[in-house]
Amino acid sequence: MHRMAQILVLFYSRDGATLALARQVCRGIESVTGATAVLRTVPAVVTVAEGPAQPVPASGPAYATPDDLVNADGLVLGSPTRFGNMAAPLKHFLDGSGALWASGALAGKPAAVFTSTQTLHGGQETTLMSMMLPLMHHGMILVGLPYTEGALHRTRSGGTPYGATHVSGLGSAGLSAEEQELAQALGRRVAQISLKLAVPQQD
Repeated sequence: MHRMAQILVLFYSRDGATLALARQVCRGIESVTGATAVLRTVPAVVTVAEGPAQPVPASGPAYATPDDLVNADGLVLGSPTRFGNMAAPLKHFLDGSGALWASGALAGKPAAVFTSTQTLHGGQETTLMSMMLPLMHHGMILVGLPYTEGALHRTRSGGTPYGATHVSGLGSAGLSAEEQELAQALGRRVAQISLKLAVPQQD
């Protein structure tokens, strides 16, 4: 008997573009029989002068905890680009996962990444790589987008073999059809691989 594979979609989004990608990733996960998506975000990093972050967000997905990582069978990690790197709030959360690294809690789980930029050459691939590095240290199995995904050949906006991406621009109408397709494909691939790696539970 197999339990449902839980895939954690963990992201940070300030203006909503990365959240839009995260929702498409969730659609891809939910399209796989036996898999379910768990959508979580992280609080913004604030200065001492502004006070501590609120423990519960005013709206939207709940804040992630280390237990969300432990309980997940797979992970899809998303962040907007900040000068070719992941955003500080997401890095801050990952920097606090040392105890999970020491125990090997995430080793062997599949993981993938996605990002959004305002400009076409805004550092998408380096941002994806920056998110991959801590996942590799955790011993996770990185999942990309192969060129068997036809949208990689058609896209004129976001989409890379390293992960799903979106070019938001200024005043963008939202995700292109190819960006949506590739984000869903990424979620679907992580879910499928998680199920293949799952150990059946005994009754």
